[in-house]
This record gives sequence, structure tokens and C-alpha cells, in this order.
Amino acid sequence: MPLEPPLSLPPLTGPPPPGSRVVETDDGVRLHVEVDGDPHAELTVVFAHGFTARLAEWELQRAAIRDRARVVLFDQRGHGRSAVTPLPDATIDRTGRDLGQVLDAVAPSGPVVLAGHSMGGMSIMALARQRPELFGERVVGVFLLATSSGGLVETGPLGWALKVVRWLHLLPVYLRVLQLLAPALERFRWRGSAFGRWFTRRLLFGRDDADPASVRLVQQLLEETPYPVVMAFYATFLDHDETGSLAVLRRVPVTVVAATHDRLTPYEHGRRMAEAIGAGAELVTVSGAGHSVNLTRTQIVDDALNGLLDRVATGERKAG
Repeated sequence: MPLEPPLSLPPLTGPPPPGSRVVETDDGVRLHVEVDGDPHAELTVVFAHGFTARLAEWELQRAAIRDRARVVLFDQRGHGRSAVTPLPDATIDRTGRDLGQVLDAVAPSGPVVLAGHSMGGMSIMALARQRPELFGERVVGVFLLATSSGGLVETGPLGWALKVVRWLHLLPVYLRVLQLLAPALERFRWRGSAFGRWFTRRLLFGRDDADPASVRLVQQLLEETPYPVVMAFYATFLDHDETGSLAVLRRVPVTVVAATHDRLTPYEHGRRMAEAIGAGAELVTVSGAGHSVNLTRTQIVDDALNGLLDRVATGERKAG
């Protein structure tokens, strides 16, 4: 199934697009932020993108809601136009704090809906743990797309291998070796290769939602992030566990979108999150799709997001 409608990525080079600004975090990393949509809208929607992507992955959803909300998008540290992160700070815990600081700087008042894809959804959960007082007061809705609250590397051959590496106390060595190799790998990296397209098709797409244009676009998006950033963030997914923060999300309407053929954040993770959140969570199942569901099943994702905004507009709340 092709992208609907066709999408081309805005370039990373050249001047930032209109509506851009910089938010500097408390550790000095300059984050690229774009503000769009209705400047007079009461509601602000803040989008957080996934690992090795950038805010451009939300282009279609930005277009779908810009007439009914103020829209804020930002590049995660080390991604897109944002500054490189110190490698020890390439963590989900840190991206949660970044999200809170973007919220403070660009949407300091008024109701906010947070939308996160993959690592962006994990950042929202980290923020819920760090600053639970925001949820139910400032944050009035949460959109979790193809993401997980934890346990991504627990089963299968990789899960068993990781357990052995941890038992041997070799995990820090393994991660350090990856980080040391990353600059050399980046120097000789071959972008746009046939193998890269196969790898992208295998991991980012599902049973029947890939076409050549979609795969090439996602490949381009993912290959923009340098290997040192990729390797630095890799470690944080091994220990990611924000299950405890799901109780905070019970205070607001939540929509969880999960794709049945997602190999990175499997469908069961979305289903379990929705069950843990409870009555305030709506689970949207996208059959046949993979991790890039927001690009390949655009109408389903747009409808789910607009449906959440409708729930927020009617004043739906859940007690924490």
C-alpha cells in the first residue's frame, strides 16, 4: 500500500523552515523545534518522533490536525536538526526530560496532547514518571503509536543472548565496543544501498504495507542519523521499563495504536499497555502493518488521532 498522500522529506540542509525555533535544554543541547497550525487554538499537540528518525516523520499527521490545534514538533537530541548529544545522555530518561523542557518553553500554558511514535512514546512515559503533576492538569491526552513500555529484549535468541552477556557481566564491554566502532562504521557507511532497503523493509514494514517508494523514504529517514548516535541510544532500549508510569496515564484519555506485524515494538506490547491503562485507553489495531504505520496507514492513524482530540474536546477525563 503506498503512502497516502505521497510524501517527500523536507531537506535537513539549508535554513530552518518558517516557524522554527531552538530550545536549549538544561544540559546545553540545542533542540530544533517547529511550531505550526492554528496559533489561536486553545489546544496544543506536541509530537515526539521515533529512534533514528526526525520530526518529518509526522508530516502527514501535522497536516491532518493543523486546522484544529496548535502543533509543536521537535527533533530528539542527536537527530535531525538538533545538536549532538553527549553519549552518556543518549537515554530515554533524558529524552523524557527534553520533552518536558520543550513543553515548558513552547507551550507553557493551556491544554496539551502529547503524541509519540516508538521512542517518542517512551519519552512520554518517562515524562509521566518524572513529572506526574503535568498529567490531568496540563497534559489532557496521550497518543501512543507503535511503542512499548518495556521488555523489548526479553524473548527469542537475542533475549537469551542478552541474558548470558549480563550474567557474564559483559554488557558494559559490549556496549562500549559498539560505541568505539561507530565512528569508523559511519566513515565508511553506504547510504541508499540495496541491503539497506532490504533491512528497512524487513524491520520497519509489515505483511502488506510496503511499496518501493515507502521503503526508500523510510530508508532515507533512518540513514540520516549518524551511527555514533544510533549506538549510544541502543543501550537505553535494553533496560527500558516504564510500566510503572502507565498508572499516571490513567488520568487522561489515551489512544494506543498497535500494528499486528510490527517487528520492533510488537503488537502485544501495545495491547498490554492499553490493558494496564484501563478504561481510559482506546486500542486501535492496524492489521498487516509494521512499525512505520503512521506513514503507510495514514488515514487510520489520522482518524485515531482526531478521535483522541474529539475525546479531549468533550472533556473526557479519568481519575488518577
